[in-house]
Amino acid sequence: MDGICETACPECDLLVELDSLLAGQRANCPRCGHLLTSFDPGATTRALAFAVAALILLGVANAFPFLELRQSGLETMMTIPGAGAELYQGGHRVLAGMVLVPIALLPASLLGLMVALLIPLRAGTNAPWLVGAGRLLFGLNAWTMSEVFIIGVLVSLVKIGAMATVVIGAAFWAYGGFVLCFVAAFGSLDRYQLWREIERCRA
Repeated sequence: MDGICETACPECDLLVELDSLLAGQRANCPRCGHLLTSFDPGATTRALAFAVAALILLGVANAFPFLELRQSGLETMMTIPGAGAELYQGGHRVLAGMVLVPIALLPASLLGLMVALLIPLRAGTNAPWLVGAGRLLFGLNAWTMSEVFIIGVLVSLVKIGAMATVVIGAAFWAYGGFVLCFVAAFGSLDRYQLWREIERCRA
């Protein structure tokens, strides 16, 4: 990736000219020292692997029981889609959407976008959806709540465990693995370098 490009520092808004980086090199803002970009040749491959793994784990998490509660001979099983369906059938349609969209539907869509974006980039080929996928990928990521959801579940387990027997299902572990892979996939991507790669493929 040759040539000088300009980018604005997200911390202090200084417009900085950046030249091509070698593997392992980092570029920091000359004013505030904020990391602007770093070049890792294996980042695209790593992000793609994490994205595919996250999609598989999310599928498992939606297909199996998440939690099972047992109290006084009564058993209640919870699944992620089932939780949204119960809210919807109970007349809480907005709440059902607020539950399912940020913890399942939106992350799955973003991972699909990431896979659709990274496969052409790895192959070095142009695709008509590269720019749109790149914009959506970073624009919608802030609206996912998968990390918040799993932390909230862990906190709730402490309180529920004092009132009932809690059996953790396979979906719980799958969702935890999904969250780790989801975070790792986005953490592997450098936004500046990704856009330079998109520009190179479209040239």
